[in-house]
Amino acid sequence: MQQTTLWWLIAGAAVALELVTGTFYLLMLAVGFAAAALAAYAGAGLTTQLVVAGIVGGGSVVSWYFVRKRRGGKNLPASANPNVNQDIGAAVYVDTWRADGTGSTSYRGAQWTVALHDPSAQTSVGTYRVVEVVGNRLLVDKV
Repeated sequence: MQQTTLWWLIAGAAVALELVTGTFYLLMLAVGFAAAALAAYAGAGLTTQLVVAGIVGGGSVVSWYFVRKRRGGKNLPASANPNVNQDIGAAVYVDTWRADGTGSTSYRGAQWTVALHDPSAQTSVGTYRVVEVVGNRLLVDKV
């Protein structure tokens, strides 16, 4: 088997493993393996191929790490991430509040329990924005 084919198989395995685990870093390593395959196709020796794979793949991983780190607060839990949960940011009308600080609302055809995201805030009937979904409870802030 030629070295080029081997590098492409390794890159494909990295992509397949990434699909199973969901880590974007394996895609960056696959880019390094693909660069090594191109180096092998160009006739570079095994040492050069390994160096190319290490520099391109490792450099991609380090670059992606700093991109993610610079984004900072965007790493929200799934219960509060609007990219994961379609309910985050939706407006709901809370028509009743109970003495324990919870309320109820009809949202998407079902009855939901509502609680304030900031427990020290004042409860009143009106429109609220969903901030987080915890189980079957909507945590809301006043609009």
